Amino acid sequence: MSRQAYPFDPSYGYTLADLLKIAAPEEPADFAKFWTRAYAEAMRVASRPEIRDTGRDEGGWRIFDLSYRSTDEFTIGGWLLTPVDGAVRRGFVIGHGYAGRDAPDLDLPFRNAALLFPCFRGMSRSRRNPISPETRWHVLHDIHKRDRYIHRGCVQDVWLAVSALLRLFPQAEGRLGYLGISLGGGIGAMALPWDNRLRGAHLNVPSLGNQPLRLRLPTLGSAASVQRFQEELGGRWNVLETLRYYDAAVAARRIRVPVHCACALSDPYVAPPGQFAIYNSLGGPKELFILDAGHTEQQPTGAQAKKLKETLNRFFANL
Repeated sequence: MSRQAYPFDPSYGYTLADLLKIAAPEEPADFAKFWTRAYAEAMRVASRPEIRDTGRDEGGWRIFDLSYRSTDEFTIGGWLLTPVDGAVRRGFVIGHGYAGRDAPDLDLPFRNAALLFPCFRGMSRSRRNPISPETRWHVLHDIHKRDRYIHRGCVQDVWLAVSALLRLFPQAEGRLGYLGISLGGGIGAMALPWDNRLRGAHLNVPSLGNQPLRLRLPTLGSAASVQRFQEELGGRWNVLETLRYYDAAVAARRIRVPVHCACALSDPYVAPPGQFAIYNSLGGPKELFILDAGHTEQQPTGAQAKKLKETLNRFFANL
């Protein structure tokens, strides 16, 4: 879909200078208590990872099917890649967007690494009733219950992916990173402040940043479902009663490890102001890679994609 075909301007009229000024909203007084309690709950779960060799070697990787336990007795499915040649010295957990995941990424530039690709609860290999795998319903699942909202469980799925990775490769302790795109970027930003096992991260066009602004800007993404739901509620209840605890920009203030962000100047699915709110709020060392466009056929291709891959290889070189 071309830019002209969108019913709104996917740059939202923001210049780069404007985007670099977007801040996070105020943090709820019990924000840290809320998330430390969620982390403690996850750490009481034995991840019990199980892998099955698919017999496939591709792109220098050996491909395994993977499952592990998460909170709420949830079985998370996904994939594990290990190098065909060379020992595993480090590891990465890699989160996906709201389109789900059909296969692991085979073109990541990391070597001597184990790559774990979990599917967030309710999606792709982690489907389970009554959670709908459709974006418009998944994003609303238990939104009226602050302590049960679906994104809380997704964050816990990340923490237990880390536990699973360390169970399989204890030698990678102290050398673990996270990569997430779109939904996975926002979920990762919420996971990072509380888990010191993760030593660095890459967030690509991350969602869930600055929730009040996210719910005001027109979009084709998951926020559109939440906006429609709020309209249907009228004044009976405000979704921000829950979502202010699930704001990736608020969480970013508490991240202290190095983070590399790829943020787009134009994006019809994750509004750029929300992406930049996350980057601007990061509390530790940070790097910014500017994408021309996100969530379109333009994101990123050719020379820009090659440069991003080279940048990530350098950024994680010391992990």
